[in-house]
Amino acid sequence: MNRIAVITGAGSGVGQAIALALAKQDWEVALVGRREETLRQTVQRAGGKAKQFLICPCDIGDAKSVGKMAKHILAEVREVEVLVNSAGTNAPKRALEVLSLEDYHAMLDTNLNGAYYCVQAFLPQMRARKSGTIINIVSDAGKQASPKAGPAYVMSKFGLAGLTQSINAEERDKGIRACAIFPGDIDTPLLDKRPAPPDTAARAKMLRSEDVAECALLAIHLPARAVVEEIVIRPR
Repeated sequence: MNRIAVITGAGSGVGQAIALALAKQDWEVALVGRREETLRQTVQRAGGKAKQFLICPCDIGDAKSVGKMAKHILAEVREVEVLVNSAGTNAPKRALEVLSLEDYHAMLDTNLNGAYYCVQAFLPQMRARKSGTIINIVSDAGKQASPKAGPAYVMSKFGLAGLTQSINAEERDKGIRACAIFPGDIDTPLLDKRPAPPDTAARAKMLRSEDVAECALLAIHLPARAVVEEIVIRPR
């Protein structure tokens, strides 16, 4: 197995935590995110492992941008073993009563369509060598709808869970496996987009990004003969 990974949403939160964890294990990691400055913050946090990162700014909600990003990465590293779809967004006005069409499309584009574009961009080279692991960071909102998540977020996460199942259904005989991770509340910057962001005391009881990163590492490091199709992780 080569040790090259592509991670979306790598500028903060779970994506950043997975990138740093893999770099510590001497993986080469392509950092994908909308803003270059946040990706550079991830590189800075890596310290002596910074040279193992490739910075790739990209709006994953745009299929053409994803195609260019994937072409650039594969030209640099030739083969990608692991794809982590961690990019996600929400909006403060998220309830059905106030959800705008613009916010609805932005959530679907980032949370679901972007993951699909990335999967389609990197699957061909995984198929060619019959090896690859895809990790989709979903949410427990992809198991059960709740008012705090909002319908667009819930719809996108149910769709991401379905994409994971479809990958396993269609690609397992080609040596490719996928894992959907369903975290409960995580203390990440995404919480600031809630209508009423939680206070410090509430955040202290939540999961950390590093907890979810450990789940991703478990799925990545399993023997090729095994796949964990779903992991649900919540605060104790």
